[in-house]
Amino acid sequence: MLRRLHSEQPESFAFTEANLAWAKGQISKYPEGRQASAVIPLLWRAQEQEGWVSKPAIETIADMLGMAYIRVLEVCSFYFMFQMQPVGSVAHIQICGTLSCMICGAEDLIAVCKEKIADKPHTLSADGKFSWEEVECLGACTNAPMAQIGKDYYEDMTAEGFAQLLDDLAAGKVPAPGPMNGRFASEPLSGLTSLKEYESGKTKYNASAQLATDIGDTVKRIDGTEVPLRTPWIGADGTVAGRDPSKPQPPAAPEAAKPAAKQAEEAKKAEAPKPAPAAAAPAAEEAVEEVAEQAPEILGAAREGGADDLKKIKGVGPKLEQTLNELGFYHFDQIAAWTKEQIAWVDNRLTFKGRIERDGWIEQAGKLAAGEETEFSKKVAKGGVYED
Repeated sequence: MLRRLHSEQPESFAFTEANLAWAKGQISKYPEGRQASAVIPLLWRAQEQEGWVSKPAIETIADMLGMAYIRVLEVCSFYFMFQMQPVGSVAHIQICGTLSCMICGAEDLIAVCKEKIADKPHTLSADGKFSWEEVECLGACTNAPMAQIGKDYYEDMTAEGFAQLLDDLAAGKVPAPGPMNGRFASEPLSGLTSLKEYESGKTKYNASAQLATDIGDTVKRIDGTEVPLRTPWIGADGTVAGRDPSKPQPPAAPEAAKPAAKQAEEAKKAEAPKPAPAAAAPAAEEAVEEVAEQAPEILGAAREGGADDLKKIKGVGPKLEQTLNELGFYHFDQIAAWTKEQIAWVDNRLTFKGRIERDGWIEQAGKLAAGEETEFSKKVAKGGVYED
């Protein structure tokens, strides 16, 4: 299947504030120079937020990771889990069409999709609420035929039951996921042969279906309101307090997750007299102290001879170069001369804070201003790093 950018694209893309904080947390897991490793999590989060991955989303993620746009597009187009065209506003239906499901009636489910959604896959329904596609094995062969909708599996389906499920979704209902024929999980149709306590009604659904039903988010897209964000070391404003943003820090367990005995022990320790602070304490405080802003040298236009190619600085892509030019920075020597206070001024005017020091802009710019080359600038000079 040929996968390419959709012919119609939105004007722009931006992560929600909370999703941006989550994305920064993912990036912080990787060492300096390896931020590109976060490309799949960020693409997935963009899709969960918008439903599909647009060209502006690809470009935004590329800028965040210091990658060429084409590299992120390559990742997105390679993995079929990424939707590269608009999907239904309510749900995108993925029908498993592999052997077990095909034998058990997947073709009947596909026929329902063609009748109620659209004749062809990856096409929006007339009301824009649904889209569908046939996918390879989803690993629920015992419960064939089945479909994945959002984050959940709907299994043991019939054409009639599937048609009713689509009607319910269109009406704003959230049908319970899992088997549609009364099975608890994937036990024999004749009944449970073990764990028979579940026959007594102890739990209505299996674990994954029960959780999805409890929180009612089967078809809900991730919009950043989820708790927790799974990056507890990142503050609400996206900053990493008390440490160098370039240094990974393992997530701390939420307070609520600690056993009561452990919390009581910590409370006693907190009440105990505290020893005098060590001599190194002031230095630690200075490390987290905010640096006051100071505006650097700003030019109204590039000097005679034209602007330097700021994209030769690793971490500065085409969009960031444009942003820097708009701020009044056109030359390597301007960037090389930034002080900590001036870095803070620029940092607060960039989309993603911390990248100046993380990517070593000052050192790179100093070498380039002196007429030297870096390994990255050599690659840019050869071409192919930033392609349209």
